Amino acid sequence: MNRKRLITLLLVVAAIAVFFALPAFAEDAAGEGHQTEVYATFWSLVPPLVAIVLALITKEVYSSLFIGIVFGALLYANFDLLTAYTSMFTEGFIASLADSWNVGILIFLVVLGTVVCLMNRAGGSAAYGEWARQRIRTRKGAMLATFGLGILIFVDDYFNCLTVGNVMRPITDKHRISRAKLAYIVDSTAAPICMIAPISSWAAAVTGVVEGYNGFELFVRAIPYNLYSLLTLGMIVFITLLSIEYGPMRKHEENAIRHGDLYTTPDRPFEGQDGEVPVGKGKVIDLIIPVLVLIVLCIVGMLYTGGILEGENIIDAFANCDASVGLSLGSALALIFTIIYFLLRRVLSFHECMECFPNGFKAMVPAILILTFAWTLSGITNLLGASEYVSGIFAGSAAGLRILLPAIVFAVASGMSFSTGTSWGTFGILLPIVVASSLEPEL
Repeated sequence: MNRKRLITLLLVVAAIAVFFALPAFAEDAAGEGHQTEVYATFWSLVPPLVAIVLALITKEVYSSLFIGIVFGALLYANFDLLTAYTSMFTEGFIASLADSWNVGILIFLVVLGTVVCLMNRAGGSAAYGEWARQRIRTRKGAMLATFGLGILIFVDDYFNCLTVGNVMRPITDKHRISRAKLAYIVDSTAAPICMIAPISSWAAAVTGVVEGYNGFELFVRAIPYNLYSLLTLGMIVFITLLSIEYGPMRKHEENAIRHGDLYTTPDRPFEGQDGEVPVGKGKVIDLIIPVLVLIVLCIVGMLYTGGILEGENIIDAFANCDASVGLSLGSALALIFTIIYFLLRRVLSFHECMECFPNGFKAMVPAILILTFAWTLSGITNLLGASEYVSGIFAGSAAGLRILLPAIVFAVASGMSFSTGTSWGTFGILLPIVVASSLEPEL
């Protein structure tokens, strides 16, 4: 879709929405401005619906979320442009970024990005690749080692994909494993392991999106039901041990084994495009120790905020913890430890450690942008009474509608994530809507 057609489509969608919304304000031409006339009505769901539709059409999540925010502000201000513009910042962006919980999540993400950059820069990831190269003798061993490294690097899926692919590529190439199979193993390990790891950027993002509920507890309770992650991880081990190939992957693997052709595609679009992981002076221990310290200190941080020092047991401390503060406290201590550790090991200089701060922040900018837009959209829909409207529908509806809710949400989420290419944007839009109806006391 070219830019001209896209702009035209967006204008048409906005014009249609405004046309159908104007009757709601017919009696409020000189209204109070901040007293919305659509509170707890269907129109309170229109902003996220606009974001969903535009995301499906444009395949772009940032602009879709922003347009949803703009339309939500217009509804909130009864289409008073000046009030809408002001409210979009005061009640939207500024309010979401001023929230202490949200700030804690952003701190954790930035610190996590810095720790990841430090580990990569020190050469711990490359050292693991060299260690594995000397010990792996079979194709199955190479694939399982790739899977194992992916499991180890569970703190962030971006770091996982970039590191595991580059580190294991020489080993998988040596054993004639196609690039398609390598990509499958890496991609099928990265996000799924992060989605069931309580100490990860995914957990932080989910806990930050869900308002009015203990997001960390919700994330942990959902792990046994995260069948996609659990079955995907199990599938990798299953097909590797039994040497099962099917579909287009079979062609890639047979071509790699018989002819040494790792790409199969005739025009070789990805040949020569391989990135490299910094070699550095590090050893495998320089990858393992920072990850373990990060996990332990984040757990300690959450237990501390849950009152473990006041006599609470571990279960109650986790249940009552402030995940935002706990993750911030724990990750900050882990960052300090990692810097000191690498300086004492002399694998990084002080200047190299400081360079990782802006680089780590840059790596997390996409996640921070999506979260900021999602928080703002969620805040505006709450101002419009979306939670009350959705809860009222399900409170007075037939049981059959409630039973279908998971299937409906699954279908919408599948379409959004497939079309936009981002899971973060998907749960950022859908979670605030779904939680309002799925966490009803009587349910």
